[in-house]
Amino acid sequence: MKVMIEFLTRLRCSLLGSLFVFFTSMTLADQANVTILKLDWSSQKVLSHVLYSLLTEQGVSAQILEVPASGQWFYLATAKADIQVEVWEGTMGKEFDKLLKQGRVSIGATHKVKSREGWWYPLFVEKLCPGLPDWKALLHCPYLLSGEEKRGVYFSGPWEKPDAARVRALNLPFDIRPMASGDDLNRVLLDAIEDERPILLFNWSPNWVDKAIKGRFINFPKYEAQCETEPLWGMNPKYPWDCDNPIDGWLKTAVSSRLKQKSLCAFKITESFILTNDDVALASYFVDSEGLSVEEAAQEWLKSNRSRYTDWLAHAECY
Repeated sequence: MKVMIEFLTRLRCSLLGSLFVFFTSMTLADQANVTILKLDWSSQKVLSHVLYSLLTEQGVSAQILEVPASGQWFYLATAKADIQVEVWEGTMGKEFDKLLKQGRVSIGATHKVKSREGWWYPLFVEKLCPGLPDWKALLHCPYLLSGEEKRGVYFSGPWEKPDAARVRALNLPFDIRPMASGDDLNRVLLDAIEDERPILLFNWSPNWVDKAIKGRFINFPKYEAQCETEPLWGMNPKYPWDCDNPIDGWLKTAVSSRLKQKSLCAFKITESFILTNDDVALASYFVDSEGLSVEEAAQEWLKSNRSRYTDWLAHAECY
């Protein structure tokens, strides 16, 4: 009986040890895979592939996960993904700042970028609508207000913006037509240019348009934080958002709280991967103007920046 008890005890310990090794191995395997989020506009897609190439060149186990922009915070906050290379202040700043304060994400890099997001038109539209880019010209432009009841169409993107609130607060005679993706916005823009038809749509800078098409943003009343929440702040005492979006916004890389634990090498490369306006515009230009695939564009982008390549990878943590 004593021999049997000793045997069962040894067997139990052996099984527990095996299970511990098994589950520990699973945990380490999960941590080893650094996941880069690929979202729904061209420059972000290309630069995600660029960073993937940099990480894998240094032997980091990495993968790319494609999700809509609306899902990025869930993946980053839960560490189901680790890196998002283009967080825009105008569209994503509030949610990012909230998660930073909660300690659920961190800043991977602050890019040397001055960004802008807003209502935009090709330059030829100014000949048809005198007074642009001042927003008041939109109230009386017959070429843009050619729809029913003398209303126009503003083509917006899939990203959350206060366009409906601005239309209401400034009494703009425009209906908002949301596009499902950045690619759809590019399509309506290029169609309008080909037909020499005036168009007003959401655009952002840096973007491929900076390099390919001359145009301007509409200048609404200057943004201040109170405009978002205090109706009495601006020209319309009834409603908020009688102002522009922030101008000269920041662009950052967001990383998960577990990235350093998964790979300090990956964190250091991500921290060094600091972009300029030209970098971001070039990434989208290769896709949206030159017609390259995202993967081809990433390789062309790396070729164009080979002189900076070594510095991004030169970290003791990677050897």
